[in-house]
Amino acid sequence: MEQGIIAIAAALAIGIPALATAWAQGKIGAAGAGTLAEKPELGGLMIIMVAIPETMVLLGFVVAFLILK
Repeated sequence: MEQGIIAIAAALAIGIPALATAWAQGKIGAAGAGTLAEKPELGGLMIIMVAIPETMVLLGFVVAFLILK
């Protein structure tokens, strides 16, 4: 029983940040497409803005790893 709860906690540690990241990247991507249509010189900034939320998933992975350890 204890192992199952630990596994669920690790899955939630990755799953919830992954959903939040997908939502954030969707919003940023839509706004970025509009921005790039008007100012193409901001392409590098848009790539960075889309990549920043990905750190939430990486941190969730670290937490899941620590939970399972």
